Amino acid sequence: MDWSLIFEWGFVIALVTAGIRLAIPVLLAVLGEIITERAGILNLGLEGIMAVGAVAGFMTAYSFENSGLSPAAAAWLGLGAGLIAGTAMGLVMGVLSISLRVDQVISGVTLVVFGYGLANYFYRQQFSTLTARVTGLEPWPVPLLSQIPVLGPILFQHDPLVYLTVGLVGLTWLLLFRTTWGLRIRAVGENPAAAETSGVNVERVRYVSVLLGAALAGLGGAVLTVVQLGLFREGITGGRGWIAVALVIFARWQPGLALVGALLFGLADALQFRLQALSQVNRGLATIPYEFLLMLPYMLTLLALLYRKARSNEPAALGRPYVKSSRT
Repeated sequence: MDWSLIFEWGFVIALVTAGIRLAIPVLLAVLGEIITERAGILNLGLEGIMAVGAVAGFMTAYSFENSGLSPAAAAWLGLGAGLIAGTAMGLVMGVLSISLRVDQVISGVTLVVFGYGLANYFYRQQFSTLTARVTGLEPWPVPLLSQIPVLGPILFQHDPLVYLTVGLVGLTWLLLFRTTWGLRIRAVGENPAAAETSGVNVERVRYVSVLLGAALAGLGGAVLTVVQLGLFREGITGGRGWIAVALVIFARWQPGLALVGALLFGLADALQFRLQALSQVNRGLATIPYEFLLMLPYMLTLLALLYRKARSNEPAALGRPYVKSSRT
């Protein structure tokens, strides 16, 4: 492979642009999981939630687009369906982990299996083996800013979900650290007994946090199928839910660092796609095994996780069910 091609400006711009785009589904799931874990609930079911959001968003967008609605309107309805489907899955997680006090690790793994099965079942029922597609959303170049050399194509020529998700990073930070509700979320994640004594309804706060986190994960799945790929297939989430769980630890439960972690994953994912393409084009030169390229984003995420784990500052009550009678 001709490695000099990697250092051309065109390659670098395309790589970073694609990396930002590929980071969005993971970033949505990470932001949701940060809110959930800040409230003391460990939701390992993100992979299943994203799968359900992905199929719900795709099927909704496909149905409306083929009924005569404009592709853009159908795409937005599909994203809304992914949001709702994720919320429904979050309700299941909430009942299991908050009301029934089932072990949160077991609840999360169960949700993954349930979500995968549910997504594949509904897709097969409607499409069988048909490879259906949707149009999705067109890019929204920002006037004037999109014409800036280098930075314009990288930052200001994306679809609207990229801009909205980056904005959500700031909104999540404001929610957690600059609002009364955010203070309650952090309080029930650190010391639910003390929060209850102060008049905070621990169950209500945890339920809302789980539902909000799952809704964002479901939206991330819908973004993947409706906006980015335009199709659904089994296993389409590709481990992104598990990556999101790992990136929460990397980010130390901070929305700003979550953006950095998601971008690292997106860049690694984009790099492996482009290296595979270059390797195929330049078969006469040394090629890189595609299996190595496929594992590249996950390997980098693992290394980042190991680096951050030693400096972890997880909420004190994370993963621990709260029983009112145990208050002191």
